[in-house]
Amino acid sequence: MLYLDPHMNNPLQYPIGPFASPKEINPESIHEWITNIEAFPALLKMEIQKLSEAQLDTAYRPGGWSVRQVVHHCADSHMNSFIRFKLALTEENPTIKPYFEGLWAEMSDAKTLPVVSSLAILEGLHVRWVALLRGMDSEDFARTFFHPENQKSVRLDKTIALYSWHGLHHLGHVKLVSGH
Repeated sequence: MLYLDPHMNNPLQYPIGPFASPKEINPESIHEWITNIEAFPALLKMEIQKLSEAQLDTAYRPGGWSVRQVVHHCADSHMNSFIRFKLALTEENPTIKPYFEGLWAEMSDAKTLPVVSSLAILEGLHVRWVALLRGMDSEDFARTFFHPENQKSVRLDKTIALYSWHGLHHLGHVKLVSGH
């Protein structure tokens, strides 16, 4: 279960509430988060199929990204996270490379490319990512990477919680446009 602060919820920006790091991590919560990560590509594809091209280019909130940008952002973000997991599992607290997601979302591929390319990336990537996550043990979940923007080490179990939320968060954005 993710711990969300209902007092900080802007429903257009945070349709499922803002992320809050879990207070408790146990095997059941990790299983739930992995299940959410596994289900995300199919859930996203189902919502996207309901949308017209005009809706794909509709922002989910004033000043927000278009649905098209959200889908491409999810592929960019989840690829980066998968690589961070691999680094953390093979190196001692590696320093990861941050990226400017807002600038990536403004690039021509994110603003104009059909979403089918990023849906395909997400489908294949999540198969590999879930296989990796299910193969991890308790010691693996405690491994870390160093995030230079935040100047702190981040545990992989907390990162699983974040990406479980991240997929549902952006699925919520798509649903704001689809009306579902």
